[in-house]
Amino acid sequence: MPARTTTSEVPMTAVGNGAQTAGRPTRLPRSARRKQLLAAAQEVFVAQGYHAAAMDDIAERAGVSKPVLYQHFPGKMELYLALLDTHCDAIVAKVHDAMASTTDNKERVSASVRAYFDFVDHESEAFRLVFESDLRNEPAVRQRVERVEQGCIAAITDTIISDTGVSRAHAELLASGLVGAAETAAQFWLAGGRQVPKAEAEALVAALSWRGIASFPLQGESA
Repeated sequence: MPARTTTSEVPMTAVGNGAQTAGRPTRLPRSARRKQLLAAAQEVFVAQGYHAAAMDDIAERAGVSKPVLYQHFPGKMELYLALLDTHCDAIVAKVHDAMASTTDNKERVSASVRAYFDFVDHESEAFRLVFESDLRNEPAVRQRVERVEQGCIAAITDTIISDTGVSRAHAELLASGLVGAAETAAQFWLAGGRQVPKAEAEALVAALSWRGIASFPLQGESA
C-alpha cells in the first residue's frame, strides 16, 4: 500500500538549484507553508483584484491543493486580511525605524519619506493592497488601512513631543501632515510614471516637510 500523503504535503517540482524530484512529497513547516501561500495570494490579488481572484487560482499559483490552502486560511477574506496585516506592519515598522535610526531630525524626516517611496516602489506592488484596495469600504480592510496611518502618525508624534515639548494634540496634527505629504506624494510619483528620479523625488518631499517642521524649536531653544 502506498504511503499516505497528508494535506500539508505536495509533490515537489524543483529543489534548490532547480533539479526535478518527481513523486516525492514536500512537507513544509507551517510557517513556511503560510509564507508560500501568502506570496502566491499576493501575486493573484495584485494581478486580478480581490473580487476577481479565486481560491482555485491561489492554490494553483502556490502549487498546492485547495484543502491545503483552506487548512491555513478558512476563506478568501481571511487570506486577504493576513496579507494586509503583513504589509501594514511593515510600513509602520519602517517609519518607527526611521525615527529611531538617528537623532538628526532632518535625517529622520528624510528617512520617513524614503520609507513611503520604498514601499510604493517595491516590485511586489504590495502598496496596492494597502492604499489602492478595491475593498476600502470593507470595515475590516478600512480598519487596517487606518491602523497604518495611525501607527505612522504615532511614531512621529512621540518624536515631535520628545524634541519640541508641544502638546500631544499639536504633535499629532503635525505628524499627520508629515505622513499625509509622504504618502500622497509617493503615490502621485508612482502613478505619474516616476518622471522624477526616485532619489530626487524623496529629496524634494523631504525638503518641503523639513522646512515646515524645522520652524518648531527644540525644547530649551527660542522660537
